[in-house]
Amino acid sequence: MAVTDEAIEKIKEMIVSGALRPGDRLPKESELAAELGLSRNSLREAVRALSLIRILDVRQGDGTYVTSLDPQLLLEALSFVVDFHRDDTVLEFLAVRRILEPAATAMAALRIPIEDLDVLQGKLDALGAEPLVEELVASDLDFHRGIVQSSGNSVLCSLLDGLSGPTTRARVWRGLTQEDAVSRTLHEHRAILAALRDRDAEAARSWATVHVASVEQWLRSTL
Repeated sequence: MAVTDEAIEKIKEMIVSGALRPGDRLPKESELAAELGLSRNSLREAVRALSLIRILDVRQGDGTYVTSLDPQLLLEALSFVVDFHRDDTVLEFLAVRRILEPAATAMAALRIPIEDLDVLQGKLDALGAEPLVEELVASDLDFHRGIVQSSGNSVLCSLLDGLSGPTTRARVWRGLTQEDAVSRTLHEHRAILAALRDRDAEAARSWATVHVASVEQWLRSTL
């Protein structure tokens, strides 16, 4: 095991065991290095690596702290990594989204406040019948984020937020090349909203599946 990897594992072990808790300040570099039997250089590299993935927060002039370790914070790294996807893996991202998003939508059907549904409806109405493709895709991201946030599962919400990026270009491409893509998207959004208002989790799940699958099916036919 590389020295830096060993240092990362030892800090991880301290956090997992509870020796360091969210919000705790790490001991001084010299003290922690001696306690863990590490060189200060390897410890410094480990801290730098863990700060990149939001495990640690290095505050200049103050010290190094364990972050809140909230799922949304930790999964920011996922969003960064998936930005490096290859075009030929977009279908795989869509397949994962097709598994997760309908489940989140079904969960939201039992939880989402009426006021939030009214906000989503207002934004949908404001788009009109023939929005620009770029406006529709941006609205689509916002629409699903608003629903998923009501699922009550912050991990699921963060995962889907990170997975939405790789499919954005595909959705714009579809909107520009498929004749009825815009009208179908608007129709599916309205159907999802109607199911949510009815508190019909299975209908919401079904419409969300249709919604993601339609993009997936179109992309598969064009590749």
